[in-house]
Amino acid sequence: MNYIEKYYGQIISGEVVVSDKIRRVYKHLVEKLHDTDSKYVYDDKKAQFVIDFIQTFCRHSKGKWGGKPVILELWQKAATAALFGFVNKETGLREYRQMILIVGRKNGKSTWATCLGLYLLIADGEAGPEIYSAATKKDQAKIIWNEAKRMIMKSPLLKKKAKCLVSSIRTAFNEGTFEPLGSDSDKQDGLNVHGALIDELHAIKDKNIYDVLVDGMTAREQPLCLITTTAGMVRDNIYDQKYAECQDVINGYDDPNGYHDETLLPLVYELDKRAEWTDAKAWQKANPSLGSVKDVQQLANKVHAAQHNSLLVKNLLCKDFDVRETVSEAFFNFEDLNNEATFDVKELHPRYGIGGFDLSDTTDLTCATILFGVQGDPNLYVKQMYWIPEELFDKRVIEDKVPYDIWEKKGFVRKSPGFRIDHRLILQWFEEQEAVNDIYLYKCGYDRWSAAYLVNDMKARFGDSTMVGVAQGKQTLSGPMKALAADLKAKKINYNNNPVLKWCMTNVAVDVDRNDNIQPCKTSNSRKRIDGFASLLDAYAVYDQNKEDYLAIV
Repeated sequence: MNYIEKYYGQIISGEVVVSDKIRRVYKHLVEKLHDTDSKYVYDDKKAQFVIDFIQTFCRHSKGKWGGKPVILELWQKAATAALFGFVNKETGLREYRQMILIVGRKNGKSTWATCLGLYLLIADGEAGPEIYSAATKKDQAKIIWNEAKRMIMKSPLLKKKAKCLVSSIRTAFNEGTFEPLGSDSDKQDGLNVHGALIDELHAIKDKNIYDVLVDGMTAREQPLCLITTTAGMVRDNIYDQKYAECQDVINGYDDPNGYHDETLLPLVYELDKRAEWTDAKAWQKANPSLGSVKDVQQLANKVHAAQHNSLLVKNLLCKDFDVRETVSEAFFNFEDLNNEATFDVKELHPRYGIGGFDLSDTTDLTCATILFGVQGDPNLYVKQMYWIPEELFDKRVIEDKVPYDIWEKKGFVRKSPGFRIDHRLILQWFEEQEAVNDIYLYKCGYDRWSAAYLVNDMKARFGDSTMVGVAQGKQTLSGPMKALAADLKAKKINYNNNPVLKWCMTNVAVDVDRNDNIQPCKTSNSRKRIDGFASLLDAYAVYDQNKEDYLAIV
């Protein structure tokens, strides 16, 4: 029995507790072990060779284990076996080219990644291997690199193979190098990467460093990119993109028509539900080294403290339990707002909808919303469109570090010619929904401070009674906002998995008065937009006011 089978056996028996994603990954790996039709086979000798290298030559550099050999946990052995054991039948080259490991802090991920980096440098049989530890800042990239230096100095055998210099590790016998690399590094061109170690992906704001490393791998036969990280605050940055990729790959295991990428090994150790953070039996889901590398009592103390101080909860959830969270001052937690359900307007055949829009001239997004129900269906459906001034589009992508360009290609965002938003585009979009999707405006909510000429044009096109001004204050918005939040949590709001709206909702904070009345406001980061939520809330407020009458005609 190899380590993959052994680990999966413990998962199935309940001896170890893992997230649903990890269970599905190892179920898939065990199935691959017995797939005789695949062009890839499992070579246990190659897998064991890597594990033996680590446990023989790599030593802990500090702490209570300082100077002692690194002994991998079973979950690390299983993952190492998968990474290095699945190879092409004919060429012997590795199948996996990338691993994304999301795991709670203090589970030994950086030490393990360092060991793998040293293996790729010294023992992988590659001529002239270039290994890079990468981060946004070079100083941060040096964390794993410095650990590699310390490991070498602690190991007499590794010291014979590698020479530690001021800014690099050199191996003369195979002309290898191991260097730290940041976005602020001078050396980013002409890379020929055999191994890339990216630690704490959630902290990387500049996707360019990732792209540079991946682009630099194209000349190698079997390069390996190792990404190790805890969860981060949701900002739709590269972390969120890679997390979504992990989800897609795992979902593809059970869906013949889904996304498939057998070069990526997605290891997501996380709580399955946010509420599990107070259940000690579930802690291991995000902390596979709990009880060995990670101290149980210390974690219990953190949980106890957070139960008595709400300000500590979100950081604990994010860093120790890998619950993807919004920024600390945000109104929604990600689990409540996230809904991956989709719909086809043509199949639902809605007749009447309730509109909403949030206007801007330049800086912010402009968003239009149609909210609609369907006879006999308890859910509400949301269709939206966003606009950004064309002349500011590229600037917003670069400065805000938000993938508006990707969203535009997928049809979620449109460009408005010039430097300002042409508000006539909003009217045209509502007309488009009527002409293309047969959705007629029953009512349409708008901020009373909206551009008067657009409101007048909307009244002329859809009727005076259709347009409903929504006062932007706690008295007006508190009730609808709380009701909308409840419907989102209950997954009664199907927004077609719109990534722009999802991102906007992660940025919503609240202003609260002494009577617990609320209204939305932006978080402290001015680059984070809430316009999509504001547009939806205007529509929902009008829906809330006219619920009985509206539901009678759907």
